Amino acid sequence: MIVNGRSADVPRAKSDGSGTITFTLALGAARQLCRLTTTFQTDKQAFSYLHKYRTEFERIARARLASGELEDGVVVLSML
Repeated sequence: MIVNGRSADVPRAKSDGSGTITFTLALGAARQLCRLTTTFQTDKQAFSYLHKYRTEFERIARARLASGELEDGVVVLSML
């Protein structure tokens, strides 16, 4: 599915410029905000890392969400 020229199946991710990436986890029609903190110096490195391990991060995020491990409503993740 394409929405506004973008694939709606791939949730967008953004960086705060300090190696922390925020992305959304799709839960049916709902979305859950997730934050991944990395030690990378550049956004490109951090996004590449997220892309490489996205399936694993989504699995961990779903487990943490199910167990109620949230900080201010956000699933907080760190490097594997």
